[in-house]
Amino acid sequence: MIAPWCRDPDAGIVEVMTTTHAFAHGRLRREDCHLDDLTSLLASRRTEAADYPFADRVEQEVLVYDSGRLRSLLGDPGGAATVEIEAEIARALADGPGIVVFEGAFDPRVIEPVSRAFEEIIADQRASGQVAGDHFAKPGANDRVWNALQKLALHDPDAFVDYYANDLLALAARAWLGPGYQVTSQVNVVNPGGEGQTVHRDYHLGFQSPQVSEQYPAHVHALSPALTLQGAVAHVDMPIESGPTLYLPHSQLYPHGYLAYWLEDFQEHFRAHHVQLPLAAGDAVFFNPALFHAAGTNRSRDIARMANLLQISSAFGRAMEAVDRAAVVESVYPALLARRDRPGVQHAVAAAAEGYAFPTNLDLDQPVGGMSPATQADLVREALDEGVEPAELRSRLEAHGRLSRP
Repeated sequence: MIAPWCRDPDAGIVEVMTTTHAFAHGRLRREDCHLDDLTSLLASRRTEAADYPFADRVEQEVLVYDSGRLRSLLGDPGGAATVEIEAEIARALADGPGIVVFEGAFDPRVIEPVSRAFEEIIADQRASGQVAGDHFAKPGANDRVWNALQKLALHDPDAFVDYYANDLLALAARAWLGPGYQVTSQVNVVNPGGEGQTVHRDYHLGFQSPQVSEQYPAHVHALSPALTLQGAVAHVDMPIESGPTLYLPHSQLYPHGYLAYWLEDFQEHFRAHHVQLPLAAGDAVFFNPALFHAAGTNRSRDIARMANLLQISSAFGRAMEAVDRAAVVESVYPALLARRDRPGVQHAVAAAAEGYAFPTNLDLDQPVGGMSPATQADLVREALDEGVEPAELRSRLEAHGRLSRP
């Protein structure tokens, strides 16, 4: 029998793998994936509203938070109330349902210019003959913008800063990953008639074949979900007919999930038992990357379902996309400077700049006065505090880049 997660009140959330199979072989095996284990686990789990006092309600086992209420409770990032909220979010993602919804997380006035920018980028892609494929649809069936974070920063720096200054995005990222996280994004527009996905888990191990995943030891299967946070921001209203994402709450707790989701009996169980929540423009969803999920089929006649898919990486892991952070920072710095006294500007810095000091060339970039040298984000924050001009920041970034290169 599997006891996938336990909570030690003194040590926090701890993964325990007590399957005989895992320790007997050191690795998880496909032949040890049994649907009964998953169904027994799911039958034993319920999302109790009393366990999540900051949530507004539980809907189909999913925790739904009222963004206005959360904002009224938030204080400084290190403040007691914020720490308590972050702890609840982390618990919900780890050993709760594995998914949270923030209703009204983004102001429509912030969403609209970003949506226009994405539409213009998509139009440019089409005009150039570039057809972007995605993980589950043939190229041209839907519209996909890879590395949308960098493309938005270069296309409309003001819209970028206003969008990524979002305090609840930063809250979710800190809750799951801590500081120094790296934001990447991919825009997906599922057009009417666009078919949904097959159930899966996400990056890292979720993007490996079962043959490859099986080669990683059991503890790496447990570690992989802690390295990324998945999110999605709805840019249009998404009624059920438009195919918002399907989820299987609590399925992130199944240790063999990276191997099991490829199997037909697990896929059939997902098709029969998933939940699906409608979203309004500006709602944000965050979920554990090990949660069984799949984009739905767009059965509407006229809704182009646009979502900004966020993949936020731990400073200790490798992001899926390569982002030219220096180009992003240089593009958005004037907008940051113009808004440097506004709430949330530090969240936009965190989304734009490299927030981790490593890897670096320690012969040149020495950690004088501490364990770590300055990060790119540190340089941007310092420049904002001093009010330096863009040309001066560019010089500082170039000097920093020369230090950190091999």
